[in-house]
Amino acid sequence: MEGKVLARIAAVVFVAVALTAAVIEMTRKDISVPSPSASALQAPANPLRLELRRCQEMGEAAANDAECLRLWAGNRDRFLGRTPASSTPAQPGPCPIGGQ
Repeated sequence: MEGKVLARIAAVVFVAVALTAAVIEMTRKDISVPSPSASALQAPANPLRLELRRCQEMGEAAANDAECLRLWAGNRDRFLGRTPASSTPAQPGPCPIGGQ
């Protein structure tokens, strides 16, 4: 008889815990943050990136395209931390030694 009483007490405790958990879950307020839209996650279009992508899509033909060669040189210089080719020093004048 004592086993039946213990089983009933365990069942009542289980039901009480389950009801308490259900009441707590139902009364909890959902604090949900709206997710940012896709446009907020995208960076603004970079013209240099778009042009480099165009040259990439051209394939081997881009090796003969002057604009692509100029873009690649500028991008390479920017990546390596060099000054742009347009700000290179002027051509040296005639050499004062040797008469030329």
